[in-house]
Amino acid sequence: MEEIQIYLDEAKESMERQLIHLSIELSKIRAGKAMSNMLDGLMIDYYGTPTPIQQVAAITTPDGRTLAVKPWEKQVIRDIERAIINSNLGFNPQNDGETIRINLPMLTEERRQVLAKQAKSEGETGKVKIRSIRKEVNEDLKKLIKDGAAEDAIKDAEAKVQKLTDAFIVKIDEAVAKKEVEIMTV
Repeated sequence: MEEIQIYLDEAKESMERQLIHLSIELSKIRAGKAMSNMLDGLMIDYYGTPTPIQQVAAITTPDGRTLAVKPWEKQVIRDIERAIINSNLGFNPQNDGETIRINLPMLTEERRQVLAKQAKSEGETGKVKIRSIRKEVNEDLKKLIKDGAAEDAIKDAEAKVQKLTDAFIVKIDEAVAKKEVEIMTV
């Protein structure tokens, strides 16, 4: 019985981690205003080593429509600019030799719809991962039957895992719906 509880606790932790991951991914989808985390995950070729942009530059938002990237070493400014251009973020950086400025254009209705689809896609990916966690835990629980665990206890545990799965899928749907409203608000 103790082993079953361990599996249930691990399943809940894994699902919570997946929900946190989803919220991080959704925060990267811009909703019209400049946020310094928009460049999170962007890697720079820093002396031959892929390095996160936050480790080579300060990223600030001087106003609601502008991002400013000020590298700590001037010689990497071209690498940062190239990485921003090559990213799939749709930004057009302007380099003045010391700072890279990114002016965020107003989102068109078409772009808002694309971003909303991207948010839905992230939500679907999260749901798939939650269901995958459920499948793995259920397989582990079935193995316990072979080790002598009571079938009723395993069935109860599987029902609890299903309830957990359903609850986390609802949380994912809520997070995606909230992000969609944020994106579509002009």
